[in-house]
Amino acid sequence: SQGLLVKKVQPIYPAIARQLHRQGSVQLLATIDKSGNTAKVQILTGDPMLARSASDAVKQWKYRPYLLNGSPVEIETQINVIFNGE
Repeated sequence: SQGLLVKKVQPIYPAIARQLHRQGSVQLLATIDKSGNTAKVQILTGDPMLARSASDAVKQWKYRPYLLNGSPVEIETQINVIFNGE
């Protein structure tokens, strides 16, 4: 799915998470609609302190529509957002 990503918004590292040295990855399941918009984001795993920021960023991502036999289709894709504390 990364190849069709046309707009990627970086998540904001929550200040409290940075102060507490929280880091790691957040796994998300995103539904990409026929227009290429991120229609729905579900948090699968990750630090709750980081998950909201990751989800909020991914909701702003934009993709080129996925085509099946020449017609746009809705798909689901897993996304991994990494917070490394730097």
